Amino acid sequence: MVTVILACEIGFWVVLGAGLVARYLLRWRRTSTVLLICVPLVDVVLLAATVVDLRQGGSASTVHGLAAVYLGVSVAFGHSMMRWADQRFAHRFADGPPPVKPPKAGSVRVRYEWREWGKFMLAHAIACGVMAFLIFVVSTPEHTVALWRETIPTMSIVAAVWLLWPLSQTFKKSRPASG
Repeated sequence: MVTVILACEIGFWVVLGAGLVARYLLRWRRTSTVLLICVPLVDVVLLAATVVDLRQGGSASTVHGLAAVYLGVSVAFGHSMMRWADQRFAHRFADGPPPVKPPKAGSVRVRYEWREWGKFMLAHAIACGVMAFLIFVVSTPEHTVALWRETIPTMSIVAAVWLLWPLSQTFKKSRPASG
């Protein structure tokens, strides 16, 4: 499963890179659109591989939980990661404008930090939903201990720690963003 997760992570960036090369270097708009639409299919492959692995009688492990977390993060942050890569690629290879930088301070920064934390909470919800699905697929509590005793609590701790950052930005003395 670790190999499948790594292959899917590499596959995400390879398909994204191929889509950007097709768009900006080769000027193949349709091909690039198809490739960029295919990026989420990598997540489908990972989910299918995880389900197949568990249906073959294995116990869910932390690795299966990691697959669920990967899926959640990919869905919640995937669009912004693609936009991040697109801006940099366009700037570097197609004379596009400089990439947009996160705001430095003020209420705009606070909104940005809460939005990013909100994306993580969406990733958390998706990952927990996927793990609930995996628990249902395996259908024996003793074979899914790693999911509900390790992965879900660990993700919840990450969410709580991450929450400290937008809170600190909210209560920080607001000052205007400098250009």
